[in-house]
Amino acid sequence: MQRRVILITDGDEYARKAVECVAAEVGGRSISLSSGNPSILSGPEIVALIKLATNDPVLVMFDDSGLVGEGAGETALKYVASHPDIEVLGIIAVASKTHQAEWTKVDICIDRDGELTPYGVDKHGVQEMDIGRIYGDTVYCLDGLNVPIIVGIGDIGKMARRDHFSSGSPITRKAVELILERSGYDVGQENRAGAPSQITE
Repeated sequence: MQRRVILITDGDEYARKAVECVAAEVGGRSISLSSGNPSILSGPEIVALIKLATNDPVLVMFDDSGLVGEGAGETALKYVASHPDIEVLGIIAVASKTHQAEWTKVDICIDRDGELTPYGVDKHGVQEMDIGRIYGDTVYCLDGLNVPIIVGIGDIGKMARRDHFSSGSPITRKAVELILERSGYDVGQENRAGAPSQITE
């Protein structure tokens, strides 16, 4: 049976805490070991961890730490996205601080006020002028992937503290919920049997 996952193009400490928080809130699991700046796990290692998760959806982080071109995080992301045992429900594309970074097409963005917009957003979650485009460090390969939806947001866990994990990371949660709703998931489902929401070892 395929595992249903959401891929996230950020993996620093703020992102990890935000993703763990949101995974617990939506009844999913996060692969905390996939975090890092940059990511250090290979695609096969991440797939093995996804298969260990107790239930879906599984939230997985990838980070190239600003490297130009396809770094280790994107190589792993491509492997996971194309694996026959993985069904990608969607991707959360995270904006970077500079327009010298790579860009990708996105289907929709969520700004730091939680508003859906066809315009791109910057790392602070502020709307930009480009329609359907976001600039980021780990988005170089996204255009080549066949996924149902790509949602662009600002820097996970930050955005002038509007997405801080202590507040439940509402922007990241909205992005996850949007992807789940598009795929027919019941966002209000609770964690099964009180299991932990992340795989940490």
